[in-house]
Amino acid sequence: MKPILIIGAGPVGLTTALRLSQLGIRSIILEKSKSIQNELRASTFHPPTIEMLDALGIAEELISMGLKTKQWQFRVHETGEKAVFDLGHISKDTKYPFRLQAEQKELCRIATKKAETDKNIDLRMGHQLNGLVQNDAFVEISASTEGRPDYTIEAPFVVAADGGSSKIRDIMGLQFSGLTYPETTILVATQFPFHEHIEGLSNVNYVWSDWGTFSLLRLPGIWRCSLYPDTNETVDEATQPNSIKEKLTRIVPKQTDHKILEVRPYKIHQRILDRYDHGRVVFVGDAAHLNSPSGGMGMNGGIHDGWNLSGKLKDILMDHQPLTKLSLYSEQRQKIAEKEILKNADKNRSRMQERDKDFRASELQRLKEIANDPKRARDFLLRSSMIKALR
Repeated sequence: MKPILIIGAGPVGLTTALRLSQLGIRSIILEKSKSIQNELRASTFHPPTIEMLDALGIAEELISMGLKTKQWQFRVHETGEKAVFDLGHISKDTKYPFRLQAEQKELCRIATKKAETDKNIDLRMGHQLNGLVQNDAFVEISASTEGRPDYTIEAPFVVAADGGSSKIRDIMGLQFSGLTYPETTILVATQFPFHEHIEGLSNVNYVWSDWGTFSLLRLPGIWRCSLYPDTNETVDEATQPNSIKEKLTRIVPKQTDHKILEVRPYKIHQRILDRYDHGRVVFVGDAAHLNSPSGGMGMNGGIHDGWNLSGKLKDILMDHQPLTKLSLYSEQRQKIAEKEILKNADKNRSRMQERDKDFRASELQRLKEIANDPKRARDFLLRSSMIKALR
């Protein structure tokens, strides 16, 4: 049996390959970059994702590289009033009742190390997909890399894990329906110790303030701040060092030694394919759906896609079940993306974009009532932690 071809060696492509290997299925991974990308990306791992990584034998190392976050919060900056959600309420529902705050690149590093020693995985860094054709029996792709002639690969299936700007999606001419939100988020990484200056912070904080909104997410050694341009301020102006420092000083006045490590502006998209299976080419992760990062569901949902798909490919290749299993994968995971991931991510984004003080006060009171009621808190956390979607 020829190996499955996976395009993209991000967290979704790598974990899909590792899961396929566990099921006895070989794969080839083509990744256009020559090395693991270091820029700021996802940083939250939810309990069911950690359970999957545990099954792959890579959770403990990742946990050692991150911060266990057993509580997270919504808060009002000026008053300190907050709604605190305690994941202890779901301790009977998961082996890992916490959010893990760790950098995506650390997962990629750990998964790459494991993939490189796995006899069922052929990881090819610096290999670029150029073209793709398929028929009823196989998919053929053309690829290139430095120092050798262009080549082709035939595979029974191709897993498109090549991200939001998926080249496979473009080659196949697929419509990526949805929208791009008007605001620009400015992600700032800083070594400034916010937890030493703001009382009662969690590792994950969604914050309303009189001057706008921001989030503070803690990782080992750094804080990630999501900021926004002021009214009438351009993105270029908002990303200048003086503007960034001024916004950080609003959060903690009279402190100016922010030790800024990185500034990255980005737009937020909400898009989804009308189906994830197209013949023998199947889409996972950001190549299939994009959503607001608020709530940390994007990368997690992509890993869940790959886990589900791996089982379906095993059914087809090893148990000789029909190709309609791919349609079942699409139906199951697209429904979760639409009803859970995109819907909740949009709700999280809208909540934090709201500037009306009366709405904020009412919403914070509602969230506090949920957080303080064990049954309602558990139901809320089962959904926000992505556990309910998988049951």
